[in-house]
Amino acid sequence: MRVDVEGLRVDLAGSRVLHDAALTAADGEFVGLVGPNGSGKTTLLRSIYRALRPASGLVAVGGDDVWQLPAREAARRTAAVLQDDVPDFEFCVREVVELGRVPHLGRLERLRDDDREAVEEALATAGVSHLAERGVGTLSGGERQRVFVARALAQATPVIVLDEPTNHLDIRAQVELLELLRSLPVTVLAALHDLNLAAAYCDRVVVLAAGRVVADGPTDEVLTPELIGSVYGVAVHRGVNPLTGRLALSYAPAPGPATVAAPVTVERDTR
Repeated sequence: MRVDVEGLRVDLAGSRVLHDAALTAADGEFVGLVGPNGSGKTTLLRSIYRALRPASGLVAVGGDDVWQLPAREAARRTAAVLQDDVPDFEFCVREVVELGRVPHLGRLERLRDDDREAVEEALATAGVSHLAERGVGTLSGGERQRVFVARALAQATPVIVLDEPTNHLDIRAQVELLELLRSLPVTVLAALHDLNLAAAYCDRVVVLAAGRVVADGPTDEVLTPELIGSVYGVAVHRGVNPLTGRLALSYAPAPGPATVAAPVTVERDTR
């Protein structure tokens, strides 16, 4: 399902933190949001999954303004995996994943057989079936993150939004999670700190700095040494990962502060 953001402005505590942001994620595309801390990645994602109402602009999922949709219908289209998600630690893993089925149930309706099947499949796909009866409070940060991914899978939405999904994961778990996300027949928007992970797994990247989108396009074309250097204030070398053949980036300190690059949009085929 397609996601369109146009002219998005967000104000927090009387200050504008997102300025006329725009992006498009085509059906089935994996789009990474990258940029320094405080650049607006989380704010943009929160507006997409209806956690933060923008001052102006449009967020459309499947062609419909998400803020005009009933909350239940919006939750059937977009699932979110958050970096600061804190469920009730009295819940067991299975109960947390079952919450993903709530948008598909009527008021006071109990889980049906197809809902239970969806939960079991999500547990298995996320690799947490063996944790199903464990209390969430007993899990490591990485294990909890995989549980939240399982909940999103159980929600069975055509769009998944993730805010720093690899933060608490070890290297193998990071790779496995991103491989899983790439394999899903859904549209994925993910805020990522690690540019090498973005380079390896994203079809396109949207670069933010100081609350503005400064670049948007195919990953290999956007993540240039000039763009990264101007946004992050580092020296950059582009290479190729010998194991995967994908883009690999190396960094070194650069003198002077980072400066915000002029907006760059790389032409792409959106058909």
